Amino acid sequence: MSQETDAENRRLSSPGARYGARLRSRSSASALLRAVIRAERENLEHTMAQLEADGSLERAAGEIVAARRRFVLGNAKSRAHATLLHLELSASMAGVSLIDEATVRAIDVLSDVRPTDVLVAFAFRRYARDTVTVAGEFAAAGGHVVAVTDDARGPLADTAATTIVVGTGSASYSDSPTAIAAVAHALATLTAASAKGARRRLARREELAHRLAIYADG
Repeated sequence: MSQETDAENRRLSSPGARYGARLRSRSSASALLRAVIRAERENLEHTMAQLEADGSLERAAGEIVAARRRFVLGNAKSRAHATLLHLELSASMAGVSLIDEATVRAIDVLSDVRPTDVLVAFAFRRYARDTVTVAGEFAAAGGHVVAVTDDARGPLADTAATTIVVGTGSASYSDSPTAIAAVAHALATLTAASAKGARRRLARREELAHRLAIYADG
C-alpha cells in the first residue's frame, strides 16, 4: 500500500465520507469488483509482509502460549474477529474465554487479573471506547495486553505490551476485514503449533464431534 493511498484512507475517517469518495460515481459492477479485489489483495499482502518483518505475530503467540488464562475481547464490528480467534484458540488449548458480557463479563475479569493472564483485544477505527477502557484496566492490573489494531499510535496500542498492526485499506465504504481475519487465523495457528497438548486436544474434540453427531458430514 502506497503512502498516498494510506493517507487517503486515513482522511476518509467515516463510512459516509468513504461512500461519497468511492461509490458515488456510476461505475459498472465489474469495474467495482476489480477495484475491490485489487485493494483486498494489496492490503493483505502489505499487512502480512509487515508482520513477517516485525515479528509481532510470533511475540503475541508466545505470550498466549505462556499465559495461564487467555481472554479475548472485541466490540462493535470487532466482535466478529474476537469470536473467530476465540473459537480457533479454544480448539487447541484450554483456558480461553471470550469477554462477551453474557457468559464472561469484563468487570469480573478485571476484578481478578493476574500477571500470568493475557488479553487479546481487537479495536479498529473508530475504536470502541469500552474495548480501550477494559484493555487499559487490564494492563494497569498487571496483565499482558495484545492489541490487534490498525494504528501503532492508536488508543488501543497505547495500553498494549504487544501490538499487531493490521491494514484495513478498502475500495468500499467500510474498512476491510480481510487482513484482520487472516491475522486472527495466523495467530491461532502459531499458538496451536507451540501449545502443549494441542494435538491430543484436537483429536479428542474430533472424537467427541463424531459421538455427539455435531456435524452433518459425520
